[in-house]
Amino acid sequence: MTKIIMTGCSGKMGKSILAAAENRDDVTITAGVDLVAPQQADFIYADSFEHLECDADVIVDFSNPAVLDSMLKYALDKKMPVVICTTGYSEEQKQKIYAAAKEIPVFYSGNMSLGINLIIELAKKAAAVFGDNFDIEIVEQHHNQKLDAPSGTALMIADAISTVKTDAEYVYDRHAYRKKREKKEIGIHSIRGGNIVGEHEVIFAGQDEVLKISHSARSKTVFAVGALNAAAFLKGKAAGMYDMSDLLKENG
Repeated sequence: MTKIIMTGCSGKMGKSILAAAENRDDVTITAGVDLVAPQQADFIYADSFEHLECDADVIVDFSNPAVLDSMLKYALDKKMPVVICTTGYSEEQKQKIYAAAKEIPVFYSGNMSLGINLIIELAKKAAAVFGDNFDIEIVEQHHNQKLDAPSGTALMIADAISTVKTDAEYVYDRHAYRKKREKKEIGIHSIRGGNIVGEHEVIFAGQDEVLKISHSARSKTVFAVGALNAAAFLKGKAAGMYDMSDLLKENG
C-alpha cells in the first residue's frame, strides 16, 4: 500500500484523485495540503507543509507553482518521493526540481495521460520522417479557469519534437509581425473556454497533404489515474528524475 500526501486536495484535480483512490487497494490518501480545507475528509489536513506532520510514502502535487518551495523542502527533509503534475513553472523553479531529484525520486510530467504520452512519441516519429518538408503547429484547448498558457502538455509535445527538429523555434503569436513562416518554427496556440478538459492537436502541414494527431480528454479521471499510478511506481525508487516513459517501460 502506497500512502500519499495530496497537495491541492480541495481543487478539481485533487477531488478527482481522491475519488480515483477510493476504487483502488494499492494506494491511499493519508494527508492533504491546501489553503482551502476539504469539506469532507477522512485524512490528515494541513493548510501548508509547514503545519503538516504525518506518515506517508509519496507526495502527489496538483496545485500551484507557488507551493513548490515548501513542498520540496518538506520532501527533502523527509527524503520523500514526489510526483509533480503542476504546470506553469518558471525556468528557475524547474531547476529547483532538477536539483531536488539529485537527492530524492521525482516524477515530473506536464500530463499524466497515457494517450498524450503516445501522441508525443508519434509526433517525434512524424517529425523525423517529414523533416523540413512539413510545417508543424500545435493547438491546445482548455477550460476558462486554467491559468497558464500554453499548456504544459503543449510544451511537452514541442520539446519532444525539438529533440528531432533541433533548430526549432517556438512561435506563440503571429499578429505582432508580418513575414513568411520559417521552416524551423513550431507554432503553439492556446484556446480557453467553457469547461474543456483538455484537447491537443499536432498538425503537420505539407504540400497537398496534412497529417493531424489529436487527443481529447473527456474527464479529469484519466489524469487522476495516471498520477496514482506514478505514485505507486515511485515508491522505493532511487533518487533521480522519472517521467511517464519510465512508468510505461516498467509496465511493459
